[in-house]
Amino acid sequence: MSHAEPIVSNAPPTLATALRRSLPAALFGVRLWAAVCLALYVAYALQLDNAYWAGTSAAIVCQPQLGASLRKGWFRMVGTLVGAVTIVLLTVCFPQSRLGFLAGLALWGGICALFATLLRNFASYAAALAGITAAIIASGELGAVGGANGDAFMLAISRVSEICIGIVAAGIVMAGTDFGGARRRLADQLAAISADIVAGIIGAFRNGEAPSPARARRRDLIRRVIALEPVMDEAFGEAADLRHRAPLLAASVSGLFAALSGWRMAAVHFEVSAGEPPRQDALAVLRALPPSLLRASALGAAGLTADPSGAQRACAAGVRALAALPAGTPSLQLLADRTAEALIGMQRALDAILLLLQPADPIRGRGLSGFAWFRVPDMLPPLLNALRAFVTIGAVELFWIATAWPSGPQAIAFTAITVILFSPAADRAYATAMSFMMGTGLSAVIAGVVLLAVLPGVSGFAGFSLALGAVLVPAGALIAQPWRTPMFVAMVANFIPLLAPTNRMTYDSPQFYNEAIAIVAGVCAGVLAFRLLPPLSPAVRTTRLLALTLRDLRHLTARTVATTASEWEGAIYTRLSALPEQADPLQRAQLLAAISVGTQIIRLRGIARRFDLMPDLAPALTAVAAGDSRGAVERLTGFDRLLAALPAGRPGLPVRLRARGLILATAEALTQHAAYFDAGVRP
Repeated sequence: MSHAEPIVSNAPPTLATALRRSLPAALFGVRLWAAVCLALYVAYALQLDNAYWAGTSAAIVCQPQLGASLRKGWFRMVGTLVGAVTIVLLTVCFPQSRLGFLAGLALWGGICALFATLLRNFASYAAALAGITAAIIASGELGAVGGANGDAFMLAISRVSEICIGIVAAGIVMAGTDFGGARRRLADQLAAISADIVAGIIGAFRNGEAPSPARARRRDLIRRVIALEPVMDEAFGEAADLRHRAPLLAASVSGLFAALSGWRMAAVHFEVSAGEPPRQDALAVLRALPPSLLRASALGAAGLTADPSGAQRACAAGVRALAALPAGTPSLQLLADRTAEALIGMQRALDAILLLLQPADPIRGRGLSGFAWFRVPDMLPPLLNALRAFVTIGAVELFWIATAWPSGPQAIAFTAITVILFSPAADRAYATAMSFMMGTGLSAVIAGVVLLAVLPGVSGFAGFSLALGAVLVPAGALIAQPWRTPMFVAMVANFIPLLAPTNRMTYDSPQFYNEAIAIVAGVCAGVLAFRLLPPLSPAVRTTRLLALTLRDLRHLTARTVATTASEWEGAIYTRLSALPEQADPLQRAQLLAAISVGTQIIRLRGIARRFDLMPDLAPALTAVAAGDSRGAVERLTGFDRLLAALPAGRPGLPVRLRARGLILATAEALTQHAAYFDAGVRP
């Protein structure tokens, strides 16, 4: 090769580069190993019966991120306590009834699978743990042929103590060796999303944009907004001061969705009303925006994190300027209002950035309620998961009774673990459970080698710890990698229960084989359940979410429900967050259009009541409720003419002009997505 030509190397990275990249994962593996060893040491010192549950809990709680570890530990403790109390009550209710006790255990597993699907993130994990803990304690108290033996209370105390020791040990190790970074990471992500939204809005007004690339950008931003929720949970785990400010962080997500909705409505207006007047209106909006806002948008995410207060003042100035803009046409009023709503949404996001980067700033948390309604996007998937868990656990219980398998209770426990834990994964549940099963089988092989070949030649806790480290450190490092994470999680989580270390070790190979077969069989039963009774497909879930939203919109227009604009937006944003990744851009656009149409109808109804014009608006709402978009647009146009004909000297001219802008936006959405708004509703 000539020396004048640039040399482009396609060689793999050097060993030093590879080591630098893998160092964080390796450090996590060391932390996980240290947490397990600390938990086992304390449990041995306290002479607990099954000390390995302390080590298992420490291994499960440890996460590559500090906030996730602490948050998971807290919710695991809550779920463990609930499960322990439940199994004690179940034993009290069915002291002599074997079938009643087992049926109650299966029913409790179904209930926990239901709430594990309804809740999100670590709250979902706590619900799953409530069912898993009950099954684990039951596996210790059940006899050879089924039925409670009366030891539930002492077993519950023992298991809760062991699990809490593991949680505390993991928290000590993780907090002592990792300072965390979820707070800054969340602020950076909020700033990056906010900067992209503001740049998209201003770019649309300044230069126009092709519809397809703009829709793709908005779709990607929706995905990024949805992905903020687990990072927020991690930040709650690291910073106690954020927990009582959770409504502010939730408002930042709603604000970003509102900003995206405002951008979409403005883009739809440009697309539907292509021509000179909309461009003139766009330039008028741009001229009204203060230069400080345009400068802040040009700085990008770095500018927002460097000076969030200045960006917030710029957004507030933009809102005031747009509110004072003399809009002489509904088109200009629509663009001004939608841009102002987008900027208000950006202010909410900037409030969150201020809280994260400048905790002492007094601006945070203004006007926010401490309570948020619990919303369910669709009840069918949780009910299906509950049914699957109940049937699967019950089937394994019956198999155990019929065969009198000595290790059957262990199989029941791991069936419950698999079928409850992976239920919230929806269409990924089967693949995730399969990966978990592979990791469990691999863990059984490794545990057998360690127990029967390595540990007999090891003496002392130090040697025992080194033997554990030879497995846990590399397995923990592999967990921190993005490839086949469930398989390596299964290796770590099931290694200690399979090994079942005690103060005085026994090396009984038949007992180990029986326990290993029971654990693997229980996981296989859970995997088979996902195969025989699969979750709803992404296409079905998407269709149901769209149909449920359309049904609620028609109820809203028919006045069968009373709701505010914020309640409506919050409910449909929940469905937008639950929309499967496989949903196509048109379906996402339809859901966003339904959000905007519902919000505009609520506002139009309030304005019509103010001017005693509800009888004139009612026919348009009736047409929307009947699925007649064309008729609704015609009646909305007539209502617009009525508002325009009112004397200019009559009070409320700006409000009437704002109503005409709402009518224009509603008509454009109904026209663009007439096929959706006119469809039948099946769910």
